[in-house]
Amino acid sequence: MDELWAALIQPMTRVLIGLAAGLFVASLIEGLQWTRHLARLAAPLMRQAHLGLVPGAAFALAFFSPSSANALLGEAHAKGELSGREVMLANLFNSLPSWITHTPSIFFLTWPVLGFPAVIYTSLTLLAAVARTLFTVGLGRALLPPPPQVAAMTVPTTPGSPWKKGLHSAWRRFKKRVPRLIFVAVPIYVAMFYLQKAGAFEATERWLSAHVALLGSLKPESLGIIVLYMGAELGAAVVAAGSVLHSGGLSTQDVVFALLVGNVLSTPLRALRHQLPAYAAYFQPRLAAKLVAANQLLRAASILAVAWLYHGLAF
Repeated sequence: MDELWAALIQPMTRVLIGLAAGLFVASLIEGLQWTRHLARLAAPLMRQAHLGLVPGAAFALAFFSPSSANALLGEAHAKGELSGREVMLANLFNSLPSWITHTPSIFFLTWPVLGFPAVIYTSLTLLAAVARTLFTVGLGRALLPPPPQVAAMTVPTTPGSPWKKGLHSAWRRFKKRVPRLIFVAVPIYVAMFYLQKAGAFEATERWLSAHVALLGSLKPESLGIIVLYMGAELGAAVVAAGSVLHSGGLSTQDVVFALLVGNVLSTPLRALRHQLPAYAAYFQPRLAAKLVAANQLLRAASILAVAWLYHGLAF
């Protein structure tokens, strides 16, 4: 019993406490809308990308509500104020604020479990988001004429006490998220612990090395993380990664690379499960499909490039 407590229950309890604390901090940051103040830094990029007033307002809006930004673009396109090309570029340009919006949740979910690998993973995804934005700036300069006016980088504000509303919003989101976190995290952590103890990963590694040349270079624990990322969500993959990282089954480099590969391979499911229904609410079906395809392809390509760069430097 003492061995089980030291090897499984105690580290799993630390992981759950860290996950819960991270969720609350992320919910508080989202509730206070601190990320929106970064929108003011985007004015030079908007000018360089030849994007006008409506894309500029959508960019500012995306710092705290990406769905509202899409709604603004969809309404402008329906009114004829934006062409399909402008909507496409504006949507791609919103990749960076969308990333910043979700980063608190990502970082404070991964940091308590993984530690320093979370910093590396978050930094690499930031690098990919910046690369997508700069690529879109280049496309805008090449494909669009200079706009007659420069977009004003204003961000909506809400009346009342921001701390009171932020804490209320954070607590409401926390209560909604934490039960699901526990129900997902505990079974996964326990399963990964016993699979590793039973030697399942070593057997899988031998089979892969013999039969699958492409995947044989990846450790089987990495494949478990990738599969969970593809089939479930980042939280499940992080719990699995934390389990094998703490037990010594994977190194920091292995964990970061597995999360990057899982991020890329989860692109089709992410597009169908999350983005397409949301985009279809704001854009015509054909345009919505184009936007989702372009967004996810560029996202996957940028993450893949960063993963390739990281693999070359770290391994």
